[in-house]
Amino acid sequence: MSSPLPILFAGTPQVAVPALELLASDSEHFKVVAVLTRPDAPQGRGRKLAPSPVKAAAVALGIDVLESNPSDPDFPQTLQATGARCGAVVAYGRILKQPVLDALEGGWYNLHFSLLPQWRGAAPVQRALWSGEQITGATVFQLTKGMDEGPIVAQSTVRIGEHETSGELLERLAQDGAHLLAASLEAVGEGRAVPQPQPQGAYEIARKITTEDAHVRFDQPAFAVDRQIRACTPEPGAWCQYHAGQDAQPVVLHILRAQPLSQADNAPGQTLPVGHLLVGKHAVWVGTKTQPLELLEVKAAGKKAMKAADWARGAHCEAGAYCD
Repeated sequence: MSSPLPILFAGTPQVAVPALELLASDSEHFKVVAVLTRPDAPQGRGRKLAPSPVKAAAVALGIDVLESNPSDPDFPQTLQATGARCGAVVAYGRILKQPVLDALEGGWYNLHFSLLPQWRGAAPVQRALWSGEQITGATVFQLTKGMDEGPIVAQSTVRIGEHETSGELLERLAQDGAHLLAASLEAVGEGRAVPQPQPQGAYEIARKITTEDAHVRFDQPAFAVDRQIRACTPEPGAWCQYHAGQDAQPVVLHILRAQPLSQADNAPGQTLPVGHLLVGKHAVWVGTKTQPLELLEVKAAGKKAMKAADWARGAHCEAGAYCD
């Protein structure tokens, strides 16, 4: 029986934790010799320094943690001193330059949450959902200097839920992708992996979604508004400005959940102007370019998340109230 493959794991956010925990638990095939993550960062209202989710998981597992800058000239030597043969990367958040990639003889393997070569870049799950795709997945590929361009080791697919947010979808992909990464690294360690070059062509780039991108556009069809809200939930958070009346000062309102209405739904029996609200006893609707969109859950500034109908009662929405 061959010895376990020594791995250095690089990751930062919660989405990387399932892969780290799975690799660490499989002592028959792997030995996670060290974890590379981003340094502690200010978090919360108090802006106190806090470890990344990956660092917290590594400490709990008793794994050595590296918080070095991979751009430091001596970093390749630091990597080699760990005894790692391969690197596994899940949402680390820093670019690894060629000297770092060359430092581990077995190479680096990245888990990316799209079906490459589509949606290379920072926000593949959000962009796939926003574009209306029904199928997405995860890809394990060998890191090269090009952005998400390396040869593919393995892929898996999932169907996107009709009402799924990007956060919910990413959570599913993190679990599925952890097993895909483990199987890929096992194949690498046993010499069975045969990475295949990515197809050439023009593909969509998954640009990071900014707070301004998350400003909801109600002058779009209801299905497009719904996609925008789901793609931006929970990060950076879909939002609009709520006006209690024509002359009222706007306040920020985050939209956490909404749904387009079909003719069979309990929809308002009237056409709503774009952005205008209609408040019923148990529902709140907002006008779009097409049919109304029902707001299900919202969060006003300084308030807790709540059902849209409860918020509307507390906000004393009157005729002429609108969002933009």
